[in-house]
Amino acid sequence: MENDRKLFAVLLVACIFGTIAVLPYTLTLQGELIQNLPVPLYVLLTAQLIQSIILFGVAIFIGLHLARKVGLGLPILNGWLEGRDVKKYLRSILGVSVGLGILASILIIGLDYLFSLSGVTINVTQDSINPPAWQGFFASFYGGINEEILLRLFVMTFIAWILFKVKRTDQGKPTSSGMWLAIVLAAVIFGAGHLPAVMTITTLTPLVIVRTIVLNAAGGIIFGWLYWKKGLESAMISHFSADIVLHVILPLIALI
Repeated sequence: MENDRKLFAVLLVACIFGTIAVLPYTLTLQGELIQNLPVPLYVLLTAQLIQSIILFGVAIFIGLHLARKVGLGLPILNGWLEGRDVKKYLRSILGVSVGLGILASILIIGLDYLFSLSGVTINVTQDSINPPAWQGFFASFYGGINEEILLRLFVMTFIAWILFKVKRTDQGKPTSSGMWLAIVLAAVIFGAGHLPAVMTITTLTPLVIVRTIVLNAAGGIIFGWLYWKKGLESAMISHFSADIVLHVILPLIALI
């Protein structure tokens, strides 16, 4: 029970860090939208931080509780809090996590290129559309931490738990088909969750919506598989690696 409270606290502090880290990136994307606010910016940011603490607090609490029931979890953090040596396991997942993260970013870039060939382009509505690489670096922590906690630890786990209640193996575990369905559904929700951000930089059309969901769901499926097979830390590392490519390396290449 004590370790559960510590794990909850560690994840919540990490989410607070991620929420603060992404602020420069989101403020750059929002550009002119934040210049005519009805309240001071610091009031809005404080309210958003409080909202995030409540949201992620609930997501972490429910996610950790249900994860045990379906065999999902955070083996590295759990082991560390229990005083076990987790370096060997971390080394064993690091390569595949980073590698699949880079693969996810390449897949997203490729799919984006295919959509552009089909005439699906984003019409920029603001001048400040390309945040600098340093902002992309800090924003990557939000993707790797906050989005994985919300979409994998909470949403995917919750879906897996519902499907587990409907059907399970003879050994009392979730079925593979149930886990894959949970992975895909969480990935689609993950993709749809990016639509509000897309709305701040372009006009939503049916094809733009499809593009946004498909591009983000592609990564979500990879991260979901890692969560299932390797633990949430693996999904976090992979997501962070993908975002580093997309939000740091690509902007730097564009400057060359």
